Amino acid sequence: MDELLAKLTAAQQQAVTHIDGPLLVLAGPGSGKTRVITHRVAHLIHQGIRPYNILAITFTNKAADEMRQRIAAFNLPRGSTICTFHSLAARLLREFHEKADLPADFSIYDDADQRSAVRDATKKIELDPQNFPPAQMLNQISACKNDLESPEQFAARRTDFRGQKIALIYSAYQKQLKQNGALDFDDLLMKLALLLRDSELRDLLNQRFRYVLVDEYQDTNHCQYQIARGLALNHRNLCATGDPDQSIYGWRGADIGNILAFEQDYPDAKIVRLEENFRSTPQVLDLADQLIRANKKRKIKKLFTSLPPGSPCELAEFEDEYDEARGMTDWLQSLKEQNLEYRQMAVFYRVNSMSRPLEEALRRATIPYQIVRGVEFFQRKEIKDMIAYLRLLINLSDQVALKRVINRPTRGIGQTTIGRIFDHANSSGKDLWQILNNIDQVPTLANAARTRVKKFVAIIADLQKNLNQPVRQIVQTTYKKTGMESLLKADKNEDPHDNVCELVNSAAQYDNDSEAPSLAEYLQQIALVSDSDAYDAESGSVSLMTLHAAKGLEFPAVLIIGVEHGLIPHARSLDSEDSLEEERRLLFVGITRAQQKLRLSFARRRTNQGASLTTIRSEFLRTLQGLDFQQSLSPYEDFNDADEFQDEFQPIRRNNYQSHHRPHQWNNSPKKSKKRRPTSIDDSQTSTSTRSDINLQPNQLVRHPKFGLGRVKSISSDREHCFVVIQFNTGARKTLDLQYAKLDILD
Repeated sequence: MDELLAKLTAAQQQAVTHIDGPLLVLAGPGSGKTRVITHRVAHLIHQGIRPYNILAITFTNKAADEMRQRIAAFNLPRGSTICTFHSLAARLLREFHEKADLPADFSIYDDADQRSAVRDATKKIELDPQNFPPAQMLNQISACKNDLESPEQFAARRTDFRGQKIALIYSAYQKQLKQNGALDFDDLLMKLALLLRDSELRDLLNQRFRYVLVDEYQDTNHCQYQIARGLALNHRNLCATGDPDQSIYGWRGADIGNILAFEQDYPDAKIVRLEENFRSTPQVLDLADQLIRANKKRKIKKLFTSLPPGSPCELAEFEDEYDEARGMTDWLQSLKEQNLEYRQMAVFYRVNSMSRPLEEALRRATIPYQIVRGVEFFQRKEIKDMIAYLRLLINLSDQVALKRVINRPTRGIGQTTIGRIFDHANSSGKDLWQILNNIDQVPTLANAARTRVKKFVAIIADLQKNLNQPVRQIVQTTYKKTGMESLLKADKNEDPHDNVCELVNSAAQYDNDSEAPSLAEYLQQIALVSDSDAYDAESGSVSLMTLHAAKGLEFPAVLIIGVEHGLIPHARSLDSEDSLEEERRLLFVGITRAQQKLRLSFARRRTNQGASLTTIRSEFLRTLQGLDFQQSLSPYEDFNDADEFQDEFQPIRRNNYQSHHRPHQWNNSPKKSKKRRPTSIDDSQTSTSTRSDINLQPNQLVRHPKFGLGRVKSISSDREHCFVVIQFNTGARKTLDLQYAKLDILD
């Protein structure tokens, strides 16, 4: 026991040793939150509490795996439940499927499956999916489910024409899911929350889970809040751990009010603040504190660290996104020369589309990188085909899966045949698989079509005989017997086959890690994968990811690009103070991922829908002091404006990171520039006259005094300037103002 507590701070010990009653742990970034949760579980077991009675819930598979590994290292009796909200819900809904009115082996639909189902539902009620786009409908339906609002309740609240139509789509979509024996991600939470209203079942689960620990409590939505509250309603042994300053998922229903109101929900709660940071240098923490204290919705805390001072945080300005990408590679290479490994470096951005110029620059510089986007692998066509087959094996009612694979590989079962089968199922009211098993009773089909369908049914029936085998074998057998293996091996592109081999490896890893492996649980696990689950700390590569995906990770060196108005904060957040505060929290999360080195960067211009537009640096930067400000020498930079810049960032340290960069300073009140809409000039146009009396054509060869030879890719202009995009022989792609570019036309 003493050994368990010996290496904890006084605040951590308070959180770990609290036994009965509600507990709120306000844990700043890098303050040892996971350590507290795992030590608390171990301490409860040391106190004689059965592991079976302990439930710890977090948000990602990665976090749950880490907790399980740390708890296992204590060599204590096993049996604690450590899982995500969604996996807990899936597990309990399978256990109590009859009470929830669900099939035991229900499917879990990913985003693409949901879009397919809602599109079918929209068509069934004779509405046009173009007028009611599936993505928009799913966002609205998701919001309803997060608030535990049924289609009928939504219809009563939204009495306008469009609201009534959305209610009809919501209702039809739910009927479609029920017919398919499927749930979407939001259903998992909603149905468990509603199930916990059953007092008999709730009492049973309160007896089972006598101690409930919820990680990242600031990211809970209304459903998750009701689940946590319901599971601890009788004993009130709820430990909520989190940080309001890191609440960044409001766009998907997270309610920061849940953690802010914890003391109102539990007036007798013990409150512990974890303020000592073990991750970052004082410079990083000071910058983070300067940023976040502008927010109003928060719990006041002062982060501090005993770590020695490090290098100043940097802020770099670039000409455009391509110059910014080149500056990124320069910075990463300079860190490599300082004996940091590429796997210790990360680049964050606000939206995924910003990664393209970065990837191009990294490839040119031969710097290895990984994009941390966990769901991407499972969205590949061949992987979705395989998963659809596997889902169909355990849930024959899954129409989305059936429609995907019935003619994959091609079996001569065309859309006409499929349409007639579905029409017959709808008109007869029979289950779709019953129709397939009795295909001779479908009068509209030709004999040849019936024969092909019978062969498909036989393949599925044969594969179902293997469901008691290890999941790896099920996947391998399915790959072979369905014809998918022959199809993909015949493809000259080897990637699809290699991807399925990786899926087999994934199944093998699952078999090794699971005490009682099953295909249903494996499919559930991969259905609930998140972006951060794809991060490989041992990859030897620079990690590229969105700021949201960075949550829960840490790196010795972090670069955050695109710190500009409209990106950070995002344009969608500008009309709401709550949304603006969330964007500030998002940047706070990004900053606090850095352990030693931190750089923020922005560009003067950024391409949007083919046009190079002037940007404005983020308003979040205006309150930050003590940054090293470094500026890329732009080929069209107007040095006459130098007098406008004063000391906004105090103190400014003039440390050039490359010979072509120089320190610069800003004024709190920079010149206001009029917003202009550049006019795109199509490549088909023959020539353009510029203010500098240069006539250019697309594909012309030009020379720049600094960047060398290049070819004109496109030209655009506004009322005062003409801009040209040039692809240089060095690989760099530049957007230049012709007034200052000093180009020589060579042909």
